[in-house]
Amino acid sequence: MATLNIKPAEQCKWDGVALGEVMIRFDPVDVPFERARTCRIWHGGGETNVAEGLAYSFRLRATVLTALVDDGFGRSIENQFREAGVDTSHVLWFSNSGKGKYATDKKGTLHNGINATFRGKGVVPSKTEYYRAHTPIREVGAADFDLDTLFGKEGVRWAHTGGIYSLLSPKTAEAAVEYLQKAGQYGTLRSTDLNYRANVEPNKDRARSINRQIVPHVEFLVGNQSDFDDALGYTADVAKNAPMEEWLAAYVSLLRKVAKDFPNLKLIGTQLRGAHSADRIDWGAVLYDVAEDKLYQAAVRRNVEIADRTGGGDSFASAVIAALLKGKTLDEAVEWGGAHGILVQETPGDTTMATQAMVEAEVNRAKKGGGVVALR
Repeated sequence: MATLNIKPAEQCKWDGVALGEVMIRFDPVDVPFERARTCRIWHGGGETNVAEGLAYSFRLRATVLTALVDDGFGRSIENQFREAGVDTSHVLWFSNSGKGKYATDKKGTLHNGINATFRGKGVVPSKTEYYRAHTPIREVGAADFDLDTLFGKEGVRWAHTGGIYSLLSPKTAEAAVEYLQKAGQYGTLRSTDLNYRANVEPNKDRARSINRQIVPHVEFLVGNQSDFDDALGYTADVAKNAPMEEWLAAYVSLLRKVAKDFPNLKLIGTQLRGAHSADRIDWGAVLYDVAEDKLYQAAVRRNVEIADRTGGGDSFASAVIAALLKGKTLDEAVEWGGAHGILVQETPGDTTMATQAMVEAEVNRAKKGGGVVALR
């Protein structure tokens, strides 16, 4: 098994921290947004969802590094974090006074990120529209957070960030690298999720360039089937709509190439999603141990009806991290990841509503063919 050297819990104030963007989400439920007249309000962010999974589902001590405008939207996000058990003491708040370093005006020159996500149904695909071009997190860098106090005086066992945040602006790209470097200086384990979004950065060459600066500073790399190509430039010689078994066979050689080029990596994780329709999927997860050259595979869920696809990959990552922080084996960790990922897609919103007991029950229900795959 990979040697991770996770810091003892008693030596740290935080089990996990995530650096990233968080947005408020308007959810019109089963009505396309063009015709919606009412919405439910959630929140979510590719990076902060991981911290929320650690806190809510697995009762670990988690905090987030982000920036918000101090208005009703921002305080709604804060309250939703606090309801889930996420610490908000490291959030940078921008006032609407127009005065001071962290300030904007009342016209929305800077504003909290907003997304409207219609979940889709059957042959009608899900659709997300973003308003994130002028969010405060784009304007701050690593120096705006007291990282020496966070990682040094307070202590953190695991630090996470991701490819949505790092591609928002030049400042966020630099901040992600500096954050991970500082975490490494203090012996904190680190992870990033490639999490490519064409709406955030349509230029794949730029995305690949930035991610190649970030990946050398993590021990755990996460991505879905297409992320390794879109966000990092590695291709598996198989159709994107190929069956899981065919894709998995090609995936092994891809992982070996990634691990060879980035020798700092200890683990690589992937969630496998095959969509039959907007609300019916196949779902699997794998975890590659670089040192042992072993692929651990979670039980595959086939033809499962889901409620809301958003957040499945983030929840896979948070459950794997939680399992490792709790001393579980890699075989157990990938099963937790697969279970948590599907459970979050069974409930509305981006963030988790599952408990550890639910995750463990789902592992027991689904575990029939998972385990270690022999690589030949």
